[in-house]
Amino acid sequence: MFTPVRSRIRTAALALSAIAALALGATATTGAAAAPAAAKQGPTSVAYVEVNNNSMLNVGKYTLANGGGNVFDVAVIFAANINYDTGRKAATLYFNENVQRVLDNAATQIRPLQQKGIKVVLSVLGNHQGAGFANFPSQQAASTFAKRLSDTVAKYGLDGIDFDDEYAEYGNNGTGQPNASSFVYLVSALRANMPGKIISLYNIGPAASRLSYGGVDVSSKFDYAWNPYYGSWQVPGIALPKSKLSPAAVEIGRTSQSTAANLARRTVSEGYGVYLTYNLDGADRSADVSAFTRELYGSDAHYTP
Repeated sequence: MFTPVRSRIRTAALALSAIAALALGATATTGAAAAPAAAKQGPTSVAYVEVNNNSMLNVGKYTLANGGGNVFDVAVIFAANINYDTGRKAATLYFNENVQRVLDNAATQIRPLQQKGIKVVLSVLGNHQGAGFANFPSQQAASTFAKRLSDTVAKYGLDGIDFDDEYAEYGNNGTGQPNASSFVYLVSALRANMPGKIISLYNIGPAASRLSYGGVDVSSKFDYAWNPYYGSWQVPGIALPKSKLSPAAVEIGRTSQSTAANLARRTVSEGYGVYLTYNLDGADRSADVSAFTRELYGSDAHYTP
């Protein structure tokens, strides 16, 4: 049995709080340059972390017993929100107190991962307010939101943005229904703003099926796309090479070790280049993680508290 949608605890994100202000245009000091990660052959491993409950630093606690390479290559901060400002009638970027704490403490929560060679990206998720990636009323509105995203990446020294088009509840607060142009405008503007950064797609929601408009297809602008259904195999419906796709998706601690191993084995045998995991917590999950690292990399995983 797979989990059809993430089981999320986002109470703080739903509170009636002030919109987090961004110091637009600021640039973060990223500290020491990333040390080269120990060599690792095999797919890119991704770990989403629910920062309402868990530390981003957990991602860096797993290495391969053979060779010492990082188990995880990409860590995803889950999650910022796309909210709706009813006064300005515009989408805005919102951080609950837990996401804001991670960003404000980038020196201790983000840089240590980057210094190990792990990329850190920020996931952005709908928040029941009617604002989503697929209903901007104009190209300018989409470009304005893209600028907020790229400014955030620059300000906090992040490695990219992940799009998750769930929980928008299109139509709330008088917002529009999904249209064909919005996500194309948004992704095009974001890629232009940050050409060297990661843009990834959690392959769900109206935005995920609206990747082409006016002769422009933004599929190639994504670095990765992955299956959103944990415990299952589903190839994302986006025109990317296998090296950038994760048909496998597991929830650590809930997807059985045998299923995680089978999905990893299939990832390798069918030539896919990414393996997605969700909800890495602070417990020693080396048995769960080893179940897939043995298949992906030929090695158990070692946990360092």
